[in-house]
Amino acid sequence: MIEKVEVFGKGCSKCKQAVKVLEMAISELGLNVRVEKVEDLSKIVNRGIVSTPAIAINGKVVISGRVPTLKEAKELLSEESLS
Repeated sequence: MIEKVEVFGKGCSKCKQAVKVLEMAISELGLNVRVEKVEDLSKIVNRGIVSTPAIAINGKVVISGRVPTLKEAKELLSEESLS
């Protein structure tokens, strides 16, 4: 079950795009999950992220340095919701 989805980044256009893609995927899958934006550089670095945007589901970084496609986001969210 997905408890938390985070997008790490300083607010660049790719980070904003990642949030939109995740929100669309969550909506299309009918999940009740909120996307949390993490823009604090120290929190990003403490998680070991060197390239943004990065996406974490339930605390596990699943994508770093790129925006997922809608299909990819739905697959990641589906896999995590089943585990």
